Amino acid sequence: MCLILVVWRAHPQYPCLVAANRDEFHARPTARAEWWPDHPEILAGRDLQAGGTWLGITRTGRFAALTNYRDPEQRRPDAPSRGALVTSMLESGASVAEGLSYLRSVGGDYNGFNLIFSDGRRLGIHESVPGSGRELGPGIYGLSNHLLDTPWPKVQNAKTRLQAALSGLSGTAPLLDLLRDDRPASDAELPRTGVSVEWERLLSSAFVRAPDYGTRCSTIIRIDVQGRAYFDEWSWNSVGTDIGRTHLQFELG
Repeated sequence: MCLILVVWRAHPQYPCLVAANRDEFHARPTARAEWWPDHPEILAGRDLQAGGTWLGITRTGRFAALTNYRDPEQRRPDAPSRGALVTSMLESGASVAEGLSYLRSVGGDYNGFNLIFSDGRRLGIHESVPGSGRELGPGIYGLSNHLLDTPWPKVQNAKTRLQAALSGLSGTAPLLDLLRDDRPASDAELPRTGVSVEWERLLSSAFVRAPDYGTRCSTIIRIDVQGRAYFDEWSWNSVGTDIGRTHLQFELG
């Protein structure tokens, strides 16, 4: 994932809301979100190259989502796939505190990542580059390819639009609109993360559109006060055209 927004215990109708974009090479094989036949408690898309996932939810309301930490100089080509960590969090019955302890113990084995996750009752974040994690209180959080709430333009703009969308929220349309924002930041606002200015410019928008690399899917998860989960996911091709949608609802068990 390259943009994850989480509204946690900060909306009267939806105590948990997640809106996220996954950016990836278009050539990387991917399965659309479904209930996994081999892990029937997990609803997620699947990376068919490494077998893990980038975001998912379970029938009990656990969710986990991951972004890579962008630092090309620190990347190790032989490191294991970070998507396995999301699967581990979804499979586990661990509390947030236990999950944070586990991620601290294994995080150094992987290339840099951030993993935001919930056990259904609490919310936590682990950031592997500083090697630290913590429980998060009620609020609105934004995560891209740096640390939580780093003020990159795409994060700030998305959080501002999300705050406005939450007033009178009755569906997914305003959330999808902010995820589909493909306006790049000005060069003066671009972060410097070790990639070229051209790549920084391309990656600075919430929705990334390019022939080889871009936003592959947008996902919105809402859990309401009655304990019902709504999962909506749109898949996109290399020109940003909608090529399929998953829409599922279920009662938390």
